[in-house]
Amino acid sequence: MARKPTTIDAYPATVTGEKRAALESLRKTIRAVVPDAEECISYAIPAFRFRGKVVAGFAATAKGCSYFPFSGSTLATLADALEGYERTKSSLHFDPAKGLPLALVRKLLKARIAEL
Repeated sequence: MARKPTTIDAYPATVTGEKRAALESLRKTIRAVVPDAEECISYAIPAFRFRGKVVAGFAATAKGCSYFPFSGSTLATLADALEGYERTKSSLHFDPAKGLPLALVRKLLKARIAEL
């Protein structure tokens, strides 16, 4: 059984192809939007901690990729902006070939940070 990554840098090695590229791009985007966030692993996925709280995370899934705001209300708050994306209460699913637009990632992070 493969070991779970213990650092955000180790995670990409566990993913291949366009999923890897999409997640690496998302990582760069999150770092650009919240440069003071600390990279970490939370619930076995790459995540970002800001002001002591985890505000974003991402992972490859069997069907594509997912973004996690680590909040039960962020995605509901932005429901109109998320039309066209599949989601659960706590995760936003996206096609790795398309990625997530910068403007949407900014909205997600702004909404999540406003909850702190």
